[in-house]
Amino acid sequence: MSLESFVETIPDTLISFKMIRIPDGEITINGQTYEIRNLAVAETEVTWDLYDIWAYRLDQTQEEIAADLDATSRPTKPYGAADKGFGHTGYAALGISYHACQEFCFWLEAKTGKAYRMPSEYEWEYAARAGACENPENLDEVAWYWDNAFDATQPVKSKKPNAWGLYDMLGNVAEWAWYEDGQIVVCGGSFKDKAPGVCYAARERPTPAWNQRDPQLPKSRWWYSDGDFVGFRLVCDM
Repeated sequence: MSLESFVETIPDTLISFKMIRIPDGEITINGQTYEIRNLAVAETEVTWDLYDIWAYRLDQTQEEIAADLDATSRPTKPYGAADKGFGHTGYAALGISYHACQEFCFWLEAKTGKAYRMPSEYEWEYAARAGACENPENLDEVAWYWDNAFDATQPVKSKKPNAWGLYDMLGNVAEWAWYEDGQIVVCGGSFKDKAPGVCYAARERPTPAWNQRDPQLPKSRWWYSDGDFVGFRLVCDM
């Protein structure tokens, strides 16, 4: 694969998204230094436009759906509107469990032949910082958060990108990542957080409160009924 940015198109659909090849480098977090090499990061959070293809089996024929092909690796439909009424086309997908994100990546890799996955928390922070040492001086220019988001997500790419051309790394929806010990977190803060909680070092672990109102019984592996601030962003090993 070329070590350049590229636009990915999902076969047999009109949906595409941009992956940005970020510079190689390193980042030190809590005294530990990590190297980042040959990594592309999605320009935006995964939107409903892309996620719907997998989640609602829009890539399958009626015959494949009737035969229940891949049904066990696709989400059950949540109760109510998955987008919580915030907006759909051009908006970040939200309320999605880490399990669902992983299964989505497996599907996308099979569709495209490229190594898509979820970022580590150090890869996420390295991409978010884009070489910056300090948090943004004017958060309002780059992030949707409690002060300006009107208690809802907003369309992706409606704020300024960071120095590497990545949008909404801070705020809008918090983004899934993993620690080396296997623990998972969401990073960057969201539209629900006030300014101090929307920063490069922001981390939040999943809690039962994210699913107090179960979208189905037994508790769904796919959706968070109360996690309307949780989304994700893809990375790709080049």
